[in-house]
Amino acid sequence: SPPGNVRRFAEDMVAEVTRRFIMTLWNVYSFFVNYANIDRFTPGSEEVLNPSELDRWLISELNQLIADVDAALDTYNPTEAGRKIEGFVDGLSNWYVRRSRRRFWKSESDADKLSAYSTLYQCLVTLSKLLAPFTPFLAEELYQNLVRSAFPDAPESVHLADFPVADMSRVDKQLSADIHL
Repeated sequence: SPPGNVRRFAEDMVAEVTRRFIMTLWNVYSFFVNYANIDRFTPGSEEVLNPSELDRWLISELNQLIADVDAALDTYNPTEAGRKIEGFVDGLSNWYVRRSRRRFWKSESDADKLSAYSTLYQCLVTLSKLLAPFTPFLAEELYQNLVRSAFPDAPESVHLADFPVADMSRVDKQLSADIHL
């Protein structure tokens, strides 16, 4: 058994990761599921013709995240990959969801609301696949509810699904810099 101070440090780190990352991701996921169920959002049925600047920013960040995680894992640097995912989830929660709440809360179901649902859905599904090597059970829970419940012909498990591939044509460095500023 490790000495008491090492064990306490490890327990504190686990608690911090749980609070800062896992609970934040779970809250975003719960927010999506609650409102998507209320509005009877059906993934795959939407065609986003005119995404908002915030939607385009998030999709840009998502594709950059995929590239960054893939590069970190290719160089056997899972710590860097995990940090990139944590940073994305923080931005997803504190920038995208907070600034899009009114879009989800609208009573009418218009193109803007559909774009917000589609964007958040795409991010959560992609996160489930990116997280599979790090948090296999959490990733599986997200995948089963978001993907398998809507698409029964999808791979049976997140661990059997293809790892995401970045679409670098959707990365907008200028938009990312503008939003960051």
